[in-house]
Amino acid sequence: MSRSRQRFSVQRIAILAIFISLAYVGRIAFQFIPNVQPMTVIILLITLNTGAIDGVIVAVLSIILSNTLLGMGPWTIAQIVTYIILIGFTGLIAKHFYRPLNKYNRIFFAAYAFLIGLLYGFIISIFSVQIYGINNFWAYYLRGVSFDLAHAVGNAIFYIILDPVISPLIRKYYKKHTLISKD
Repeated sequence: MSRSRQRFSVQRIAILAIFISLAYVGRIAFQFIPNVQPMTVIILLITLNTGAIDGVIVAVLSIILSNTLLGMGPWTIAQIVTYIILIGFTGLIAKHFYRPLNKYNRIFFAAYAFLIGLLYGFIISIFSVQIYGINNFWAYYLRGVSFDLAHAVGNAIFYIILDPVISPLIRKYYKKHTLISKD
């Protein structure tokens, strides 16, 4: 079987659909807590365990799917671009330090998930200032720091909870079907 056919086999599409659904349900289920949801961590775990391509697929489709319920607007593009930037950074740099099932590595990546939450808020604020024509970036950004901190703390907690459950499942399934990408 050719490499391109193997990359997007029925099994791979099915597993990506499961993680898109998981991210969607997690975002909807926790919508009552502002900025706290497991979507970022699910995308982070997919990226760390399989690669940036799968991370982008899960991010884009779960954002579009959840925003059909939560509200679609210009912020949807900003969310997608922000996640692509974070996935790119994770796939190019952070993935090389990731060691599944290592206790100290788990603590490091819980801190990384925390920082990703803060960075997400910073990047999305840059887009928001442009989209809404706000004159003072720092005033706008500082008003939202409490929400960014909630996102960051939520990410760290969700990472500690989800990594020992999701990462072994992803790696086992992807290795069994030789779906782990080389990016």
